[in-house]
Amino acid sequence: MEFSDLARRRRMVRSFDGTPVPGDLMTSWCELSLSAPTAGNSAGVQFVVIESTRVADYFAVATDESWRLSARRADGLLRAGGVVLALSNPDLYTERYGEADKAKSGLSDQEAWPVPYWHTDAAMATMQLLLAVENDNWASCFWGNFRHESEILSLTGVSTPWRLFGSILIGRPDGNDVRSPSLDRDVPSRTSRVLRLA
Repeated sequence: MEFSDLARRRRMVRSFDGTPVPGDLMTSWCELSLSAPTAGNSAGVQFVVIESTRVADYFAVATDESWRLSARRADGLLRAGGVVLALSNPDLYTERYGEADKAKSGLSDQEAWPVPYWHTDAAMATMQLLLAVENDNWASCFWGNFRHESEILSLTGVSTPWRLFGSILIGRPDGNDVRSPSLDRDVPSRTSRVLRLA
């Protein structure tokens, strides 16, 4: 598939049909996605693959009962066939930028980073993962880290300083997505958001 077609076709899908995603396939997507840039080659991003047999365990800690009973998208999301957690480690970046060849940057302290690249690198790897999933004709949805981070990390056995960047829910779409009201917002065109200096 042409990259331009792949990029235009990719969408967040929030209603799955329950088809399990093979663990080996998710692992290969993750390994490919970790070829994304990483500041100073800090290697401060990792993925955790949650196979279909553990998806219910993930949702048990990532959500609460009231959400599972009332959220309009809950049923479709709960049928994801696999989940990947994107994690980042700020300490690996500050340690790397404290080394001799980077020390002059002054970035050995988290507060010194105007843009925290542990989040940036996690986002780059996550975008590659979303595209890899789409390229193999599966569907995905990115869930940001808004709540239950400690419970999710506890499920995986991963601990601080690793941080949850977000979760990628993966599966086969069932065609019953609940349309996002965000799509009705009047936003500037893509063309108007590309500025040129010539």
